[in-house]
Amino acid sequence: MEPSKDLTIHIAQLLRERNNIDRQISKVIGRPATQGHIGEFIASRIFDIELMSRANNRAIDGFFRSGAIAGKSVDVKMYGKQEGILALNEGVQPDYFLVMTGPKAVAMSSKGTVRLCVIEHVYLFDGKAIAADLGSRGVRFGVAASVKGALWEAAEIYPSPRNATLVLSQEQHSLLQLFCGE
Repeated sequence: MEPSKDLTIHIAQLLRERNNIDRQISKVIGRPATQGHIGEFIASRIFDIELMSRANNRAIDGFFRSGAIAGKSVDVKMYGKQEGILALNEGVQPDYFLVMTGPKAVAMSSKGTVRLCVIEHVYLFDGKAIAADLGSRGVRFGVAASVKGALWEAAEIYPSPRNATLVLSQEQHSLLQLFCGE
């Protein structure tokens, strides 16, 4: 058999395995097994968030149910890497963005890298403050709005608790550690 045909067959087998896993995840979360929906499900359990009944709400995925920010709206994001970008809608902002990311990106190219579904960092941004900062710097809103490194650092709640707006319990730390990269 030709080498390219071998690789094609191997990829087909791997995708069948992945599709079976995605079906199982979809049964648990009640939505397609995309990274965004998986992130919303994880966040709802760890951070006590009541998700909206529809998955296509503009800028708001749910509301915190308990703690110091109970009743506040949240847009949950899950990114395979922390690249300093955040998806923001212009004009409509939640009270908070809860952003779960994989490792901090170092390479400018994705060639030869992986983008896993892991949580190594969690950030909590004030929605109106982040929108005001972007607007004052003339940054375009959209799926890849550039957020200053200092704002990412100040917003971190896990593993380094720099943002005191949401202080995590030991149980929340333990649950987040289940999703760390290997």
